Amino acid sequence: MLCPKDFYMRLTSFSDYALRLLILCASRAPELVTIADAAAIYGISRNHLMKVANELTRGGFLRSVRGRNGGLHLARPAEEISIGAVVRQLEGGGDFVECFVPGNTGCVIAPACGLKFLFSNALEDFFKRLDSATLADVIRKPAQIRALLSPA
Repeated sequence: MLCPKDFYMRLTSFSDYALRLLILCASRAPELVTIADAAAIYGISRNHLMKVANELTRGGFLRSVRGRNGGLHLARPAEEISIGAVVRQLEGGGDFVECFVPGNTGCVIAPACGLKFLFSNALEDFFKRLDSATLADVIRKPAQIRALLSPA
């Protein structure tokens, strides 16, 4: 049985990698970042990062420059990229409990249970906090981040 101290919110690795890629692009701006560089720096599969980059581009967070000297860069200033918007784009609404899934009738106690209301409010608070932060906020020390993210 889970105790309250054992429960924590967890983003998918897809969202984690997306935030890392955005941080790398923000720290290197205005330079282009290649998938190969990002994969080497973070130790993440190039194929997986390509999928992440495609989703971030589709969401309007990154721009892709094709060609031999191509790469990725932020689609808008870091101050205009909300962490909440990024997580919403990648994670969706967040079905933390079974009754969040539309049309799900698998739980016999759903009509009398307060979990859906509790988790709905917690999720709203979670996104309010993320909405109040921008990519610029999370790269407060760009020179230090740039040094940490230099290719080996």
